[in-house]
Amino acid sequence: MKYTKNVLKVIDDKEIISYNVSGENGFEFEILNLGGVITKVITPDKDGNLENVVLGYKDIENYIKNPFYYGGLIGRTAGRICDGKVVIEEKEYNLNKNYNPHQGHGGDIGFSHKIWDVDVIEETENITLKLKSKSYDNEENYPGNLDVVVSFKIYEDYKIEEIYEAVSDKTTLVNMTNHSYFNISGNIKRPITEQYLKVDSNNILELDNTCVPTGKIVNVENTPFDFRTIKRVGKDIDDEHEQIKIGNGYDHVFLLDNGNNIYIEDRESKRAMSITTDQDAVVIYSMNSDDVLEAYTGEKPKKRFGICFETQAPPIGRNMCFIEDSILNKGEKYTQKTIYQFLVKN
Repeated sequence: MKYTKNVLKVIDDKEIISYNVSGENGFEFEILNLGGVITKVITPDKDGNLENVVLGYKDIENYIKNPFYYGGLIGRTAGRICDGKVVIEEKEYNLNKNYNPHQGHGGDIGFSHKIWDVDVIEETENITLKLKSKSYDNEENYPGNLDVVVSFKIYEDYKIEEIYEAVSDKTTLVNMTNHSYFNISGNIKRPITEQYLKVDSNNILELDNTCVPTGKIVNVENTPFDFRTIKRVGKDIDDEHEQIKIGNGYDHVFLLDNGNNIYIEDRESKRAMSITTDQDAVVIYSMNSDDVLEAYTGEKPKKRFGICFETQAPPIGRNMCFIEDSILNKGEKYTQKTIYQFLVKN
C-alpha cells in the first residue's frame, strides 16, 4: 500500500491537507485533516468498477462549511444533548445550543470542523493515519483539557479499523463517532432506500418531538425499526408510525445486541459492507432532507441518497437520561473501536 498527501488550501496559516491511501487492488481511502473528514472510500463492484461508496463534496470550500457533517469526526459528544444542560460532579454546565434548543454534534465548532495533526505509520500489511487534537477546558463549555487521538488503520483487503482514544484532566463528557454517509451503489447512483439492511438490535430509544431520547426503550417487534432480518431500507421508511414521523424517516438510536453487527448490501452492484463495533448503540440516519451543496458528481445529493451508521453510546436525553454512558472520569481513558469491511457478494 502507499499514501500521498496534498495541500488543498491554507486558512489562517493552517494547511488543509488530504491524505490518500491506496492499494494495488484499487482500494482507496482518503481523509482530510479538516475534521477528520472521510472524502473517499473506493471499492469495486461485481464487474470490478471502482467507485466511491461515501458521499462527498466537489470542492474544499464545501467541506469548510460542511453543514451535513459529511464524513466528519464528531465530538466531544455525538448527537443531541437535551437543552444543552448537564450536571457533572454536582456542577451544572450550559453547553452551546447550536441545535436550538439542544446541543448537537459537539457544539458550534465541534471536532468535525477543527484542523487535526496527522501522523502516518506505514507497516507491511496496512497504513495507519493517526489524527491528534486537543480540546481545551471550557471549549464549547465542556470541562477539562481533552487529548484526543483517532486512528484509521487501512488494510488492502478492503478493511478500515477506526480507533478512538481520549484522556481529560477533569471529569467530562466524551461520546465520539464518525458521520460518513454511505451509498454502496457507488458514486451516489441510486437511493439507499433500494439497499438491504440488517442490524443486530432488539430495541431503539424513543424520541420526543425534538428528537432527543425520552428514556423509554422500545422493542422493535412489529415496528418499522425491525431490521433483525435483512430487509430493504425503504420498505417502512415512510410508515405512519409516530417515531418515523418524528424523525421524518430513520434518525434513531438502535441499541446493539449479539455481537454489535450492522450489514448493508446493494443487490445490483453486489457491493456490501459489514460494521462491527464495541459500542452499545448506533444512530442510523437515512438522510431525510436534500443537501444544498454540490457533490463530487456535480449534483446536489437528494434526500435518502446516503445513510449514516453513527456507532456510539446512547446520547443524553430528557432529564439527563443516559448521561452515565458519556461520562469520562479525570485521568481515565476513553476508547472506541469500529471496523468497516467492504465486500463483493457472489
